[in-house]
Amino acid sequence: MAKNNKELLEKTYGFLAEDEDARVCKDIPDSACNEQPKAFVLHLLSLVLTKWGDSLVSARLVLPWILTAGGAPSFLIGLLVPLRESLALLPQLFVAQRMREFPVRKWFWVGGSIGQAFSLLAMTISVITLEGAALGYAIVSALIVFSIARGVCSVASKDVMGKSVSKTRRGRLTGLASSAAGLMTLSVALIVIFAPEVEGSKAIFAALLGGAALLWLLAALLYANVPEVAGATAGGGNAIAEAIKSLSLLQTDAKFRQFVTTRALLIASAFAIPYMVVLIQREGSGALTSLGGLMLASGAAGLFAGRFWGRWSDSSSNQVMAAAALLSSFTMAATVLLQALTASWLGVSWVSGILIFIAAIAHQGARIGRKTYLVDMATQENRAQYTAVSNTVIGILLLLGGGLGVVDQFFGSAWVLILLSIIGVFAAAQAFRLPALNSDD
Repeated sequence: MAKNNKELLEKTYGFLAEDEDARVCKDIPDSACNEQPKAFVLHLLSLVLTKWGDSLVSARLVLPWILTAGGAPSFLIGLLVPLRESLALLPQLFVAQRMREFPVRKWFWVGGSIGQAFSLLAMTISVITLEGAALGYAIVSALIVFSIARGVCSVASKDVMGKSVSKTRRGRLTGLASSAAGLMTLSVALIVIFAPEVEGSKAIFAALLGGAALLWLLAALLYANVPEVAGATAGGGNAIAEAIKSLSLLQTDAKFRQFVTTRALLIASAFAIPYMVVLIQREGSGALTSLGGLMLASGAAGLFAGRFWGRWSDSSSNQVMAAAALLSSFTMAATVLLQALTASWLGVSWVSGILIFIAAIAHQGARIGRKTYLVDMATQENRAQYTAVSNTVIGILLLLGGGLGVVDQFFGSAWVLILLSIIGVFAAAQAFRLPALNSDD
């Protein structure tokens, strides 16, 4: 039976990774080579479940709808994205130092996944039992715990993947997960769109949150079985002292500094969609910018673009980042141009749908490209450290990104998009200058 299971895993891996030889093992320990098919499949399944869960409880789409429908104060709604993004990144520098003391790190991911599940269960109970300000404070409080737990998973996943999945296979792993999760999100989006009066229903919100919690619990169960070899433990110690020491990488490691600069500029693609939606909603395209419509665009982008970006990232992840940044800038510029010349076109469902879809594709590419580049650039000894330092810097910048709200208030959303599109062009130029990481590096 065990032999049959192993053969099935190897066949599944060969098909998904498009690898006829399951022994391609670049940049991973020799002892992990034989277990790579199992590691690849379990990584993939876990990522699919959590990416699907992310789409069901998006801080950009779903949680704002929940708070709005529940009558929560608007200032709490404005806290959702900054808290979700920054708190998942800022603590990682300290988490990484603690993680260095443990040779096997998958249990950090398992614990973080369970933490996210229980946070979502708390949100589910809140949606059923609370309204108004009480609901808002309960959701925000649970989101804080969710985001910190998410940060733990982020550090651990890149470290474990770097030890168990071969270089030239990591990009397609992430891309496959995005495509599969996108397909599942499409089905949920169609239910939300066509179910009568579903968007204001407590039942559908509770189902989305509770369903996502179950996805994270199942992902934790799968990830616990990932075959991980013991890693280096040097570099652990006092978290604060080691964290400060780690930040010196930005000064001493030129390649890493270039990557962090590029990733910082790529933030433009993350901020693009909400401001595009603001312009589109003003033209009355309610159907496309409803909860179900936005989920549909996001899911379709993951389904159709994930595998493409992933395969390209395995051969040239810096080019993927550059292409994604240019695509995002082009889409933002097109939205502003339409708004200035023929604003009514933004109210046409297929026009607004295409714009949101392309922007989501660009954001997918930016995420897959920079994740693949980071994992491939780092080594077993510094991967967790690289991840934590870069995420800490980006977390700070995301908090500062709240300043875009000031630009929006005084000058309008169109000027925010113009600024972001210019930043995107700089991001593309910086990405092209990054050293290429091919399969021989």
